[in-house]
Amino acid sequence: MRKEFTQNGSQALPIWKSALCGVTAGAVAQWLASPADLVKVQIQMEGRRRLMGEPPRVHSAAHAFRRIVQRGGVKGLWKGSIPNVQRAALVNLGDLTTYDTIKHLIMDRLHMPDCHTVHVLASVCAGFVAAIMGTPADVVKTRIMNQPTDNKGNGLLYRGSVDCLRQTVAKEGFPALYKGFLPCWIRMAPWSLTFWLSFEQIRKMIGASVY
Repeated sequence: MRKEFTQNGSQALPIWKSALCGVTAGAVAQWLASPADLVKVQIQMEGRRRLMGEPPRVHSAAHAFRRIVQRGGVKGLWKGSIPNVQRAALVNLGDLTTYDTIKHLIMDRLHMPDCHTVHVLASVCAGFVAAIMGTPADVVKTRIMNQPTDNKGNGLLYRGSVDCLRQTVAKEGFPALYKGFLPCWIRMAPWSLTFWLSFEQIRKMIGASVY
């Protein structure tokens, strides 16, 4: 998409174009990965169920996958995909757009070369903004994907992401949308740093144009 918007993909993009690229990339990628994410969330919640003395619902990733298909069919694998896609779109909007903008801003304003220092500074900013953008959607996504379902695979607590958002704010207040922000940022910061440094180094090694 950057190449479509520029001559060779190396020029700085306007913020709205960077935002469009980030949202589209995140939404498409996460929609494709939603089944795996649903299985992951159900497996992760088993630890808390066991601590509460409740019987396990799933015993392995394969069992969770089969159980989802049995209860909701193949389309059940995409349960919660809408909030999932919304979260990914927001996270990538924050991450990709911020990195692209901050990197070129630092290079232009501070007259710095395209080096590791610039990459580190831009990636730290990108991870922080991504956490701010994605935490509310992450809260909604997790609650929807982990809610109990009926025999048809329909959620029993929330009708959708908007309903979950409304109920969460009404019952717990706006700050509830940022529950887990610190762990989210602690996870996003090293991920963003590792990804962008690796990405830049790989592009340099294969002789690709500067990002």
